[in-house]
Amino acid sequence: MLFQEEVYANMFQALKEAELALDEGEVPIGAVVVWEDRIIGRGHNQTEKLKDPTAHAEILAITAASNYLKSKFLYNCELYVTVEPCIMCSGAILLSRIKRLFFGAFEPKFGACGSVHNVIESKEYNHKVEVFSGIYSKESENLLKGYFKKKRLHSIGY
Repeated sequence: MLFQEEVYANMFQALKEAELALDEGEVPIGAVVVWEDRIIGRGHNQTEKLKDPTAHAEILAITAASNYLKSKFLYNCELYVTVEPCIMCSGAILLSRIKRLFFGAFEPKFGACGSVHNVIESKEYNHKVEVFSGIYSKESENLLKGYFKKKRLHSIGY
């Protein structure tokens, strides 16, 4: 599926956030929230830096966007994230009322948007999020694979 140019540009910004996470020794996942064609929230994983298991890219980007709009609801906002959100982040996406979710790579261990679970598209919630996947998926996967390969080599002394 081809998307409008803005979708790729926004996902590229999420990839830049993921690279910041990588540079900081974090799992390289990045996210941006877009409202009215501008980025109003950015985030990258900071669980190690902040010693906080909730400091995921999506949560930080949603918090920044909520602060920008001075609202807990992010109506008409889009979230771009490099990797499929987990259960916690999917819950935050639903609770913040984000309109559209775009993500790159599927997450086969913790994904909650189609891989392991599908929280986002569950019929039980009153809010519906449009979900699109596969945007810059190879780039997102390569960042993750490189990070975990380096981490494994480092753990065995290489």
